[in-house]
Amino acid sequence: MNFYDQVLREMVAAIGAALLFGNGYALLRRRRDAKAASGKTVGGAKKGEELIAAPIGRTLAFMLLGLLMLVAGVAALAAL
Repeated sequence: MNFYDQVLREMVAAIGAALLFGNGYALLRRRRDAKAASGKTVGGAKKGEELIAAPIGRTLAFMLLGLLMLVAGVAALAAL
């Protein structure tokens, strides 16, 4: 096993975990952020505006991508 192969497998697992848990946290904070905005656009923003809360569809898609990367990285590490 090459050192760089091992590091690449660990990086795939780490990035997948970061995507999964980071977007999960954003999804949990969504309601609190929407209440703090009080009447501003919640789901999306027009050009030049800042998002108030994380869009549900994009957040779930990134969580799924993170889960797939995490599973693939852990499977690659276990296949050693």
